[in-house]
Amino acid sequence: MALGPFYVAQKLLDTSGARGVAILMRHGETGWNREGRVMGRHPIELNENGRAQVAATARFANTIGPELIVTSPLVRARQSAEIMAAGLGGVGIIEEPDIAEVLYGRWEGMSYHELIDDPHYKTYRQAPTEHPTPGGETIAQVQTRGVAAVMRTLAAHSGKRVLFISHGDIVRTVLCHFMGLELRYFHRIRVDNATLSAIQVAGDFAEVKFLNLLPDPDRAFVAPFPIRKPATEPGAR
Repeated sequence: MALGPFYVAQKLLDTSGARGVAILMRHGETGWNREGRVMGRHPIELNENGRAQVAATARFANTIGPELIVTSPLVRARQSAEIMAAGLGGVGIIEEPDIAEVLYGRWEGMSYHELIDDPHYKTYRQAPTEHPTPGGETIAQVQTRGVAAVMRTLAAHSGKRVLFISHGDIVRTVLCHFMGLELRYFHRIRVDNATLSAIQVAGDFAEVKFLNLLPDPDRAFVAPFPIRKPATEPGAR
């Protein structure tokens, strides 16, 4: 057999540092997701489809067996956490501010078509690890707080399977860290609403178990929102 599993098996025996499984989930769909609108810290609730997505994921996640839920305090994440907890038989929920959405500042509420023409966004898009959003965060700072929250939680709940319910870019950046992927490529990781990714951590080692797992796989091949300009807008084609 391949020797890769030998290395992994030995690493997973490490008893120093944090140990456990981090299951990363993005909240369910909202109306603003469907519109392609930046939510940021706005208190946007799940829509009906989003609630159904999370309920389906909860049924799916019973086979994985999360033992604790840690959620962003934003309403769409908290609602997702409550649906997951109920579907998993009453798993406890803890709020963690460090996995809240990126601070997007004045971009919040803007649509995709408005944002892509914003000069600040054009600069940010070229080097998100160096340039902050107009809310004051670089994507590197986002990754730092997200990874710290995961590691802090696993250290406090050693050996547990912990479900972290957060937001798309938080999940992407945390995955980059544990995969050893350069952060500038964070946008290459698809993270759909109400999907699961999992990392097993043992000290300074991490093994990726799965990425963007969802009960309806076809959804991963569909654009999350319409990218064509509405016909009423100037320049629409």
